[in-house]
Amino acid sequence: MGKLVISEFLSLDGVMDTPSWTAPYWNDGIAAFKAAEMEAAQALLQGRVTYDGMAAAWPERGDEDPGAATMNAIPKYVVSTTLSDATWNNSTIIRENVVQEVQALKDRYEGDVLVYGSGELSRFLLAHGLVDGLNLLVYPVVLGQGKRLFGDEVGPGLTLTGSRTFNSGVVLLQYQPTAR
Repeated sequence: MGKLVISEFLSLDGVMDTPSWTAPYWNDGIAAFKAAEMEAAQALLQGRVTYDGMAAAWPERGDEDPGAATMNAIPKYVVSTTLSDATWNNSTIIRENVVQEVQALKDRYEGDVLVYGSGELSRFLLAHGLVDGLNLLVYPVVLGQGKRLFGDEVGPGLTLTGSRTFNSGVVLLQYQPTAR
């Protein structure tokens, strides 16, 4: 059985919205971590907004981008009641029975089912106990406003399973949800 892992870029104040602010901190260490994270994934699970953004960007990237072939080939699942057609290669829409469908994905794959971004979906998955791990890359910036990973809801208890500091000041915090 696979694991569902949420991977997020966060500011110190928990904002995950439009992460263009991460670019000045990007380095080889973060790139290597993200590559290893993707290598462990056998499928992507996304909300509509994240899917739309990635579907617009990745198919246009050529062979010079080392991640393009992987991103375009991996099975992708998008949770949406409004998306009429998922045209990005290997994409499937999940319209209903989300809890059951996500559990079926975890049962289908041996590796990770990876969630990038997708704040609303991530909160839903956490609330329904479907998340096995969180990889939070916390950036040394305070944005003050924007969409937050945990919003106003009380999140799950978390157990720290790993941490790493990158030379740009970004800290990777890896957690496993625990019952409250």
